[in-house]
Amino acid sequence: MTQPPPPIASLNLDELATPPLSLAKMAWLRFRRHKMALVGMVILAFLVLYCIGGALIYSEKYANFNETSIHLQPPSLAHPFGTDTIGRDILARTIYGGQISLMIGLTAVLLELTIGIVVGALSGYFGGWLDNLLMRFTEAILIIPQIFLLLVMAKFFAGDIPDISFLGREFSGSVVVIVVIIGLTSWPYLARIVRAEFLSIKENEFILAARAIGTPTSEIIFLHILPNSIAPIVVSATLGIANAITLEAYISFLGLGVRPPTATWGNMLEGAYNYIESAYWMWLFPGLLILLIVLAINFIGDGLRDALDPRSRTV
Repeated sequence: MTQPPPPIASLNLDELATPPLSLAKMAWLRFRRHKMALVGMVILAFLVLYCIGGALIYSEKYANFNETSIHLQPPSLAHPFGTDTIGRDILARTIYGGQISLMIGLTAVLLELTIGIVVGALSGYFGGWLDNLLMRFTEAILIIPQIFLLLVMAKFFAGDIPDISFLGREFSGSVVVIVVIIGLTSWPYLARIVRAEFLSIKENEFILAARAIGTPTSEIIFLHILPNSIAPIVVSATLGIANAITLEAYISFLGLGVRPPTATWGNMLEGAYNYIESAYWMWLFPGLLILLIVLAINFIGDGLRDALDPRSRTV
């Protein structure tokens, strides 16, 4: 006697009616599962609020005001972070110094993205002699140690630009020099990433079809290939902000970065060099803020790398 066929499994109509998740929604769900990335988001939000909201409590004039009678005072109720060698309030200076450090990180990365994307896109899409020329130039920049190049260029150019006024604040001209130097020395890594993405994506069927119907080259590059390369670019840009802040701290600590009276977390550390043991608060708080923001941005970068990974299918 033959066995009856097994019953056909019933379909869940609710599941069929549920629309598929968008790429942005899937990326957010994957990012949300990365606990340390969420911690990094909280820390970064706190630091941004600290730098922006703190300016509503302390004025820049107060941050630069010196009173030698209270110099090198340890943390107290009146000065929670203590005072520096000429009596300036370290808490207020970390607020305004954080604004400059964040601005340097963001603007340097914008310059890095502009150059890196253009060079990588042209090299990867057109190939041939243009690819050879651009990649040899990129490799030549990579050969030169970045810190050495930063120190040399900062030494020769930092004093040539006068102070500038922007949004009601007075900035040392060395801020512009540092932004330009970091941006001009950081793009080769991004250019190689973008080139690799373009070499891979330009051979896909939808790109070949776009060429066949006569789509302009600029549209293929910027509207078809570049949006599909955005994941590694976003991750690189995120980590580039932390790298720029760290580089500024390096060269400012060596006395070749942003010049006083403009404060940054980096040049505050330079001022604390001779007081490491006798006045710990001068280096502790700026150093802690640099540590927190670099950790936060790196945590976020790790989360974005996992969330935007096209090979990941988990949500």
